[in-house]
Amino acid sequence: MRYFFEITYSGSNYHGWQSQHNAVGIQQVVEEALTRLLRAKTEIVGSGRTDTGVHCVQQFFHTDIEKPIVEDELVLRLNALLPRDIAIRSIRKVKSTASARYDARERTYHYHITRVKDPLRVGRAFHFFKPIDKRTLDQATALLLGSHDFECFSKVKTDVNHFNCTVRQAVWNQKGDSLVFTITANRFLRGMVRAVVGTLLDVGTGKITVDEFAGILRSKDRRKAGMNVPPEGLYLMKVKYPAGVFIK
Repeated sequence: MRYFFEITYSGSNYHGWQSQHNAVGIQQVVEEALTRLLRAKTEIVGSGRTDTGVHCVQQFFHTDIEKPIVEDELVLRLNALLPRDIAIRSIRKVKSTASARYDARERTYHYHITRVKDPLRVGRAFHFFKPIDKRTLDQATALLLGSHDFECFSKVKTDVNHFNCTVRQAVWNQKGDSLVFTITANRFLRGMVRAVVGTLLDVGTGKITVDEFAGILRSKDRRKAGMNVPPEGLYLMKVKYPAGVFIK
């Protein structure tokens, strides 16, 4: 039987989602815990790969479990075994062909910026103190909406067939000393959100114009885009699937 597991984690102590030979990733920690509980080697497939230091409010992974389980009981047992910075929220039966990665229809990310030095948000938000023109920031952000080739915001070495993504939401919200960028799309490229935010901040600080941002988007050239902002401000917030994936 195939199951979808809903997971949340703080990425501060891990080298991203994916298992690696020389570093500890979230995937490795979860697979080891499941293998121990189920007494059978267990491999999982995530809905996406978060980078080192990136946090996650909602991520999904799938795995196949041969023997019968009680979902709520396994959630409790798994959470008792996992470190404090990783938690399973739910387990749901899905169709045998369902894929946590390929059946996802859209994903939402937040990027958190603090405008003041805040010790309580170290590792949780990017401290960016330069003045920002919110009006021009919003104008450039609106250009992201729709379907575009986002190669200019992708890591250079990446294994994808194309760079086309459809952005359904892109907006900045300011509350007090916090500035939060929300972006929703059908898919994301490696490093895309952090590169987008870095380039938008170039617009907001007057380093480049809105027209220049539009030119960068058309260029398909990563060298023309801005810096990758630090990973600690990035959160994978939501992954959406069609209802037909789940077995009620």
